[in-house]
Amino acid sequence: MNGVEPELCERLAPCLEERFFHKFAIEKPLTLSPTQANSIRRQFFLNTVFNRMLAAYPAREGLLLGVIGSDLYKTSHNFIFGDASETDRVAVVSTFRLKPEFYNEAPDDAAVFNRTLKECVHALGHSFGLKHCYNTRCAMYYSHSIYDTDAKLTYFCDTCDKRVRANR
Repeated sequence: MNGVEPELCERLAPCLEERFFHKFAIEKPLTLSPTQANSIRRQFFLNTVFNRMLAAYPAREGLLLGVIGSDLYKTSHNFIFGDASETDRVAVVSTFRLKPEFYNEAPDDAAVFNRTLKECVHALGHSFGLKHCYNTRCAMYYSHSIYDTDAKLTYFCDTCDKRVRANR
């Protein structure tokens, strides 16, 4: 959605399939109108994105994961890298703050891919009912900053892995 290259999603799909043992299909891209963003913050509200995704794909099976190039926030947070709704089985990850350019660094496609993969695994973990983990290396560790995301692995620790397998 909104500026994410299809190639990124094509690279993410097999990595997510490997971690979750589920097939990931890439759907047609959605575009959210700039008028749907908060005009003062210039960010999209998480629930607005969820509602747009659910409206676009009402009759679906399984989980719905969106990757958006725009900045996101929710009521209790100035920004979020992503989040999920376990009840609606929908998740979204924003690449906006995952790009090195946001931090005045040189562009790095590998960094964007790895960060996006970590945050997708994290968001999907929430959609499977996982809570945040205290293991700083686990994908379910809460990222307070990009440094936390960089320090995480692209998969769950043993404890979270057991929990996600039990919740399927």
